[in-house]
Amino acid sequence: MISVNGVDHDLAGRSVRVVLDSLDINGRGIAVAIDGEVVSKSRWESTTIEDGAIVEIVTAVAGG
Repeated sequence: MISVNGVDHDLAGRSVRVVLDSLDINGRGIAVAIDGEVVSKSRWESTTIEDGAIVEIVTAVAGG
């Protein structure tokens, strides 16, 4: 089980990319952090999210 933005999901052991796809999240304009460490987009395919991880997904918003 992993927590994504405070909601538990049974997606442990999967890559960041697979988790995003499973949650129907487009990878454009977002940042992903696992246990407080930002994962660069180039590592989404190869980074596995371990059981118990806390994942935060944030969307970039333009403003001023």
